[in-house]
Amino acid sequence: MRLHTLLEVLPFFSVQGEGNPAISNIANHHKKVKSGDLFICINGLEIDSHSLAGVAERNGAAAILAERTLEVDIPVIVVPDTKKAMAILADYFYKQPSHQLFLVGVTGTNGKTTTTLLIDQVFTQSGMKTGLIGTMHIKVGDELQVSHNTTPDSLTLQQTFRSFCDKGVRSAIMEVSSHALDQGRVHGCDYDIAVFTNLTQDHLDYHKTMDNYRNAKGLLFSQLGNTYFKKSPKYAIINKDDEAADYFIKSTAAHVVTYGLSPSADFHAKDLILGATETQFTLVSPFGEQKMVLNLAGQFNVYNALAAIATAFAAGIPIEESIGSLEKAKGVRGRFETISEGQPFSVIVDYAHTPDGLKNVLETIQTIVAGKVIVVVGCGGDRDRIKRPIMAEIACDYGDYAIFTSDNPRTEDPVGILKDMESGVFGKQYQLIVDRKEAIKVALNRAQPGDVVLIAGKGHETYQIIGNNVYDFDDREVARHFIKGM
Repeated sequence: MRLHTLLEVLPFFSVQGEGNPAISNIANHHKKVKSGDLFICINGLEIDSHSLAGVAERNGAAAILAERTLEVDIPVIVVPDTKKAMAILADYFYKQPSHQLFLVGVTGTNGKTTTTLLIDQVFTQSGMKTGLIGTMHIKVGDELQVSHNTTPDSLTLQQTFRSFCDKGVRSAIMEVSSHALDQGRVHGCDYDIAVFTNLTQDHLDYHKTMDNYRNAKGLLFSQLGNTYFKKSPKYAIINKDDEAADYFIKSTAAHVVTYGLSPSADFHAKDLILGATETQFTLVSPFGEQKMVLNLAGQFNVYNALAAIATAFAAGIPIEESIGSLEKAKGVRGRFETISEGQPFSVIVDYAHTPDGLKNVLETIQTIVAGKVIVVVGCGGDRDRIKRPIMAEIACDYGDYAIFTSDNPRTEDPVGILKDMESGVFGKQYQLIVDRKEAIKVALNRAQPGDVVLIAGKGHETYQIIGNNVYDFDDREVARHFIKGM
């Protein structure tokens, strides 16, 4: 595609230099630029890549998109906002791939990963070839790829969607973070279904207030569109039990389908029986009542399953198929994952890294524990400091003994993070151990028969970020190592 043809989708821009080169690809990282590429300069939080335009030119860039003029000898297209222009150009250059997919976006504080995986399972079992984008990985059919962000930038998204289409994918399911919505990373994505799981405290380091956080998530629903097409209706799937439900319902012109435990929800659960390894309930929907048995523990997983069922309904999948698929679903890696090496006590690893997520997991453990509950938990550095004492308080209130340790301290002093946590629990039973490996060891050695040890915060992660370095670290493998040596 020629540069001038690509630029036809932008309403306003100025051009520095002359020429109409052929554009072979688009890149927003100078190290990924190849001959014939359009290089997009991004003024990011840490690096302003306008300073790397010369490097991109030497690497073969045919033209550059920027927010100011640059000292290079190739055409420079100057626009007010390169991030917004990148979304528009990427959508056009890669032939609007999201329009060719049945696209589902899932947003919320907790439950996004599990919900997307459950939806993916239902869609796959119904015969669709699916693509999935989320915290744990990017999946195309049975092929897994590394995921660097919950929601990639707009360029990476459109490139991923294009690869989905080229590989025969019919439907894509993705987690949509509040950061991505606020930063416009999903501009150009044509969602067919938007799912809201819940809204609890998180990311206030970025959004500052809960209203801002809620409003960012609301963009997914307001951007579903304002028109109705019989052949391709848009749906908003809303957790009716959440306090913010009415806000999201009012945010969209799309058809609304609700789920929850409330009898007024379109898809709701009653007669719950919560077990250590499975959950039973009666599903009530416009199609009657059906008994369900999930191989997943916890009331929070009932919500995740209901969201998947409501989404499948909106996608035209018969409810019997959805139920059959979900009853076959196994646990999700790092989500209430049991570590069993023959020890006489239980060990559970969970990604819970928000106050509500930690509370939900500990409430579930309370229903299955015979002895005491020992909690190992930390809080990430360079992130929401407000939640630290709240997380600590929940760990002490719902656990019999808490050990506060490092999560991913990043560039913060790990001791300072623990002191922030400690401010919420003076006088309660807890211990501060900066080294996470040592904290896990102490918790396991403390456990008696019938106890439960919860290792919270990192879940599926296989690394720990300390300073600017990334180290190999997997809570599950660390726990297995110590248990085997006991």
